[in-house]
Amino acid sequence: MDINSASSVVLQALTQATSQDTAVLKPAEEQLKQWETQPGFYSVLLNIFNNHMLDVNVRWLAVLYFKNGIDRYWRRVAPHALSEEEKMSLRAGLITNFNEPVNQIATQIAVLIAKVARLDCPRQWPELIPILLESVKVQDGLQQHRALLTFYHVTKTLASKRLAADRKLFQDLAAGIYSFACSLWNHHTDTFLQQVCAGDEAAAINSLERTLLSLKVLRKLTVHGFNEPHENMEVMVSEDQPRENRAANQCKHSSEWAFYLLDFLEYHPYPFIPLIRCSLEFAVSYVFTEVGEGVVFERFIVQCMNLVKMIVKNDAYKPAKNIEDSKPEILEAHRIKTEFFTHPTLTEIGRRLVSHYFLLTEEELAMWEEDPESFAVEETGGDSWKYSLRPCTEVLFLDIFHNYSQTLTPVLLDMVQNLQGPTNVEDPVRLLIKDAVYNAVGLAAYELFDNVDFDSWFKNQLLAELQVSHHSYKLIRRRVIWLIGQWISVKFKSDLRPLLYEAILSLMQDPDLVNNLPSSTNVLLAFTITCLNMSLPVDDFEFRTEQFLPYLESIFSLLFQLLQQVTECDTKMQVLHVISCVIERVNIQIRPYVGCLVQYLPLLWKQSEEHNMLRCAILTTLVHLVQGLGAESKNLYPFLLPVIQLSTDVSQPPHVYLLEDGLELWLVTLENCPSITPELLRVFQNMSALLELSSENLRTCFQIINGYTYLSATEFLQNYAEGLCRSFCELLKDITNEGQVQVLKVVEIAIKVSPLLGAHMFQPLLPNVFRGIIDGERYPVVMSTYLGVIGRVLLQNSSFFSSLLTQMAGEFNQEMDQLLGSLIEMWVERMDNITQPERRKLSALALLSLLPSDNSVIQDKFCGIINICVEALHDVMTEDPETGTFKDCMLMTHFEEPKLTDDEEPPTEQDKRKKLLALEDPVHSVSLQRYVYEKLKAQQLLMGDQGFQALMETVDTEIVRQLQEFLQGL
Repeated sequence: MDINSASSVVLQALTQATSQDTAVLKPAEEQLKQWETQPGFYSVLLNIFNNHMLDVNVRWLAVLYFKNGIDRYWRRVAPHALSEEEKMSLRAGLITNFNEPVNQIATQIAVLIAKVARLDCPRQWPELIPILLESVKVQDGLQQHRALLTFYHVTKTLASKRLAADRKLFQDLAAGIYSFACSLWNHHTDTFLQQVCAGDEAAAINSLERTLLSLKVLRKLTVHGFNEPHENMEVMVSEDQPRENRAANQCKHSSEWAFYLLDFLEYHPYPFIPLIRCSLEFAVSYVFTEVGEGVVFERFIVQCMNLVKMIVKNDAYKPAKNIEDSKPEILEAHRIKTEFFTHPTLTEIGRRLVSHYFLLTEEELAMWEEDPESFAVEETGGDSWKYSLRPCTEVLFLDIFHNYSQTLTPVLLDMVQNLQGPTNVEDPVRLLIKDAVYNAVGLAAYELFDNVDFDSWFKNQLLAELQVSHHSYKLIRRRVIWLIGQWISVKFKSDLRPLLYEAILSLMQDPDLVNNLPSSTNVLLAFTITCLNMSLPVDDFEFRTEQFLPYLESIFSLLFQLLQQVTECDTKMQVLHVISCVIERVNIQIRPYVGCLVQYLPLLWKQSEEHNMLRCAILTTLVHLVQGLGAESKNLYPFLLPVIQLSTDVSQPPHVYLLEDGLELWLVTLENCPSITPELLRVFQNMSALLELSSENLRTCFQIINGYTYLSATEFLQNYAEGLCRSFCELLKDITNEGQVQVLKVVEIAIKVSPLLGAHMFQPLLPNVFRGIIDGERYPVVMSTYLGVIGRVLLQNSSFFSSLLTQMAGEFNQEMDQLLGSLIEMWVERMDNITQPERRKLSALALLSLLPSDNSVIQDKFCGIINICVEALHDVMTEDPETGTFKDCMLMTHFEEPKLTDDEEPPTEQDKRKKLLALEDPVHSVSLQRYVYEKLKAQQLLMGDQGFQALMETVDTEIVRQLQEFLQGL
């Protein structure tokens, strides 16, 4: 692409690409995409975005195309890579001048220069850093700022590289320019302070920007440029700055210093030890004393709290249980912390956290009134503790309380004591304080376990506070129900649960809640269902179904009404989660009450087309609903099967979000299906693509395949076994041993359920299994699975085994009898690899099925076969203590529905199918004791007494004695 002739054409295309008219926009984008690989295209873009006379939007787009091109075509190994000549020209053009007038474009140019630096600096671009160092010294304010901005982004990018060679290069760079970076920061800081003192606000703001950029550069050099920063005096002098420049610390500069200290602490905890005291003084004075009142802002408070938190909980500063085992520097850090966190300091921090930072702000209260659902979601979910004030405050409180509970527990209990009894509804300040204190007690529930009699508090005060109906008291009702939810898994007698269920039901039936949705009371309702959820966890051993059942119908009905009425996706997800928990806990006893939910879920699914996370929640609810309905879930198939179809179709974009939950729903649908339907069978068309993914969901996929096999082996295998076999062959080419075992278990189950069809349909896989046994597969679990598969074929489809043996004899170029002897020999040798009693019995039955035989090879291996049989008899035979006789403990003679308690889950339809199948499975229907006896008798008849006696003499006498003991009485 000729630069001169192409400039106007590219400029026109960029101009059209900024159009709002798609008819103009789309062709321009296509044209630009075609030019991306043309030599000279990026030189044209460079000229365009460096031309300050052109439209800002066009220049912005040129920068973005240039930046994207670096990612795609700058590396030498990339397809259509830029030539070295063009890259050299572009590097020179990027740093010719730093005078971009538009801030956003200047930032993008700095970022793209950093991207090039990541790939080329210093080897192919040694001049970059020297030019930047010279450019930040110029007197022109704009050029100086733009050079500093680029210097920062280059430093940030180079510092992020993690390969050892790259880190060494960055450390060399840091050692060479650290003095300059320090002097640069000091110069801009001094300039800023002088301008502040002179009252030149505009100049001070500009200087502040340069001060911050130079400090950010210094931060990256300090944190990532030195392995042992405490050995560099210059670094430690720069770190000591927080104690000085108080005027500067009352602005954005303070926040950047906090970032600086946080990074240094995270990467260099031991070199940070000399700075612990001054950092704590710096942070605590501004956040927890009058010093910071009116001069600090939220971002700065968050960083200071994070700094205190990281010092308090840093594992590097915790002495060993045996003090003598601790390093001196750890003891020094512990000493500094102990000296700083005195009783008065901790008391003040604790009280301020609760009585100041825990208080709901006017903005939050206004949000509660104006957008209650969003407020409830934010309160129950929250943002990352690192960046948002409220969660950051709560995390700091928890960490300090955990580490200094002996000091802070009396402080918090004293605050609780001062708030005993009902609070005046006309005193908003008092209400806010009570809300904050209750919040603290809820957060510290585990720490307060031995200090709070929560059961008495619940009965004597909290229940009464839930019954205060005044509108202003909704704040406390919300907090109380949340507080109970926090304590219920910590310390709450099961006998009190009915009282809690009544309280929850009363709140959910409150007309002010139900009839005025959405309203500010929604928040109370959100916390009510959160508390309900906390009272229903699956691993809660205190939960008693019979206590909950009297309230089930009412609570479930009200939850369903709420699900219909709320509008926020997050709130619907929360309600669905609680509904799922209710269904999971009561299981089949939910059946009389789910009719309305079943009718509503299809509508909700349709409405949530653009909200995949809500659809995930619906899928989870459907999982529990199918489990609760059991065989009755078949009535849901008109809705259920299309949902499964969509969720597990990898050609549909939503599968990225829905696949895992969709597979779980597919599996439980199969497990609870009473009989196969054509529609359910058709869904399996999705499986081939799922197996190609080879993702972490493979195990669930195998369980689904087994589910179809148990449900309707003949129809399923006839329709899908051929394609499934091809998929398995591809999988086995590149799969872990565990994955190989899972594949072969599917084959084993298919042969067990349908011996003729299963062996025939998966025939292409069996030679590899046979080969693995003969070759002595070294992984025990894999070998055990191989023997299980061949054992099934030998025992349940002997004619197929014979044809397989013939095929393998040709492959090994051996006689059939010789190969059979090798198989039996390896089987006997590796019997110890088989650990499951069922599979050990299967091996004995399979090998015994070769008897009676006059084949010399089988008779030659007779001793090994008897050894395996005796081992298996030891595994499965139990002695009746009264009669002294033995019986096979694996025998199943009939199927009985188990008697269940209220807390036990009933068997699924698949469980019943497995039980019925077991009645026909030789492992569970044939007595090993009787089978051994009959086979030996048949062999004796075949050979005669003398010949049989000679055969038995090949067996060890102790083995013969044990065998006779097992067979006595037959």
